[in-house]
Amino acid sequence: MRWSMLYARSRQVPASAAAVLGAALAVWLLARGEGTDPRLPVLALTAAVTAASIGLGGQDSALDRTAAIRWVSRRAVHVLLIGVVVVSALLAVRALGADVGGTASVVRNSAGLTGLAAAGAVLCGAQHAWTLPVGWLTLALFPSTLPKGVNEVLTWLLLPPGTATATWVAVILAVAGTGAYAVVGPRH
Repeated sequence: MRWSMLYARSRQVPASAAAVLGAALAVWLLARGEGTDPRLPVLALTAAVTAASIGLGGQDSALDRTAAIRWVSRRAVHVLLIGVVVVSALLAVRALGADVGGTASVVRNSAGLTGLAAAGAVLCGAQHAWTLPVGWLTLALFPSTLPKGVNEVLTWLLLPPGTATATWVAVILAVAGTGAYAVVGPRH
């Protein structure tokens, strides 16, 4: 069996892919037509990213640490592939007629959420990598009386495309989370 197939199986890619497709199907069923709640696509992105984040750790942490292969590039590619698959799933749903927002917001939110999941794997382990994206989504969904700048940082997921604060928060989360995961790996 090829290395990539073994890697995909050990990282539970088939189950994660099924969950991503399930999230895409759910948003397609709920977001057909104009005037869809803008929180729905963000919820679907979060569900898809958290489902894929399970694969950020292997079955045997000792094997991962002692393998004679370079993990940095493989880990970085893994995180980037999660982002690409999640974006592709939601954009496919949009092509089928669901109102999931513009491409820019889907890409921005997917990048930031994927970075958060990667950081969650570093801080909490792969089995709990979902906590950071879900936690941030929870903060974004509830109104805040904090100052405008702080509120924009907390609610970057819900801000319209082209908002500088939202874009920068997503870029910082994506780069920092992916970089930390690539270098350090998941917590064991």
